[in-house]
Amino acid sequence: MASNKGNRPTNGFLKVSSRSFPASVAGAIAGLAKDGSPIELQAVGAGAVNQAIKAIAIARGFLSPEGYEIVCIPNFADIVIDGQYRTAIRLNVIAFKTSGRIAESLPEDVKKQIEGQSKNFSIGPSDDPKENAS
Repeated sequence: MASNKGNRPTNGFLKVSSRSFPASVAGAIAGLAKDGSPIELQAVGAGAVNQAIKAIAIARGFLSPEGYEIVCIPNFADIVIDGQYRTAIRLNVIAFKTSGRIAESLPEDVKKQIEGQSKNFSIGPSDDPKENAS
């Protein structure tokens, strides 16, 4: 990761590889979140995406006790590496202070998910067949 004073990335995102240590990336995410800086991770390949997702989960563990919640929005990005076009995954991480209330700008369904499952945040169908019955 290229960075400058204040631990802010100079290229606009944190590059995560399959050899990145998730706890180290999580520390960078938490630091940027506390600074109020934009957070975006870039990963190319399944191993790198795996490390990035683990880092986001670990960062949530660092930030939750301090009253922060995070949301991750994935996107595709076409990039060039050594003259070859590749598809990267960019993970936009939004951190916000909850102050006992969920941020007003979030959609209602996201607020309900966070309020109802602050430790086990999940989106999608439940594992309970009774809840999935039509």
